[in-house]
Amino acid sequence: MADRIIFHCDCNSFFASCEELLYPALKTVPMAVTGDPENRHGIILAKNQLAKQYDIKTAETIWQAKRKCPELVCVLAHHGYYGEISKQINQIYLSYTDLNEPASIDESYLDVTNTLHLFGGDPRALADTIRERVKNEIGVTISVGVSFCKTVAKFGSDYKKPDATTVIMREDLPEIFWKAPVSDMLMAGRKTTGRLASLGIRTIGDLANADRELLKRQLGKSGELLHDCANGIDDDPVHAFDDVRDAKSVGNSMTFRRDISGEEELRAGLSALADSVAGRLRADGKKCTVVQIAIKDPSFKTVQKQRTLERATDLQKEITEVAFSLLRSCWKLDDPVRLLSVTGAGLIDAKEDCVQMDLFDTGKGDSEKQEAIEGTIDAIRSRYGKKAIRFGHFANEETGLH
Repeated sequence: MADRIIFHCDCNSFFASCEELLYPALKTVPMAVTGDPENRHGIILAKNQLAKQYDIKTAETIWQAKRKCPELVCVLAHHGYYGEISKQINQIYLSYTDLNEPASIDESYLDVTNTLHLFGGDPRALADTIRERVKNEIGVTISVGVSFCKTVAKFGSDYKKPDATTVIMREDLPEIFWKAPVSDMLMAGRKTTGRLASLGIRTIGDLANADRELLKRQLGKSGELLHDCANGIDDDPVHAFDDVRDAKSVGNSMTFRRDISGEEELRAGLSALADSVAGRLRADGKKCTVVQIAIKDPSFKTVQKQRTLERATDLQKEITEVAFSLLRSCWKLDDPVRLLSVTGAGLIDAKEDCVQMDLFDTGKGDSEKQEAIEGTIDAIRSRYGKKAIRFGHFANEETGLH
């Protein structure tokens, strides 16, 4: 099987870059973004390129930084604005792949394995294109690591900064990855690095060639994990951007192994996603008052629709019916679909859902029956695993439904 193509996109001096977008004059002076000293958060959060020349460090205090650079300009962080810029950057990433997993506000993993051919087929060229788009359209520079797994891609984005692309494939490990100090690996903190040094392990290459059993005895499971990552053994997937789970919404998405179309396949896809969403709602003790869907075609055109419900729900059957109704209202069933997502939004606590139903509301009894069915499914899955019981129409190996 061919290797994956994973990008790690890391914004350079992100907070400081955002402040320079707000106030361009800050580009001409040493500047640092800080926490609020009045709230005992008077530390350096980020600094621009001019401030870096004074060896100002992230997390040091403002007074320490000003001892190094008396003319340092300090600005308070505007986190809401940074979040908006982050969303804009991720929208650019999403125009190249559905598999875009933000790791933080300023970095994201992209899996372009199955979309690279749409954009010329050259990983380095695509990474350079993405860098240029972010710089020209947003005004922020990024560094991109390109590799076959997350671990090495993350290392690559740190290898050259700012505004650079670094490609490290398997054949490049000995000359680039293995020559670096162990401390350059994401999981190797100061304590772990010290333990490894006591074993004579100072480079990533030393770690890759170390005795695995020795590492297990000294560091437990983390020793085995470090050994795997040093050897490029990391199959951690890049998750889809729409796979959200927060206080405001619960959603899931799927990019199918092949494009799907027709009522049967589209309903099966929505049903599988609704099953995941409903199960997570019930596990969290929530119900949704809004159902949202997103549909993406092979050319990455996206359509989104939502509907506010008359009655909150946490049931797969009800979410599926609303989702399919939304799809029919905006999509031709014979048109190909690359990705579907279903989200339950407008969440409320299930215990607060005590709306008095009309005496003649026949739907209430149906809901109670469905609650009993899906509650039983939850119990079986809890005891025997998620795959212990499934809706029959889900399974389709060809499209990836299971």
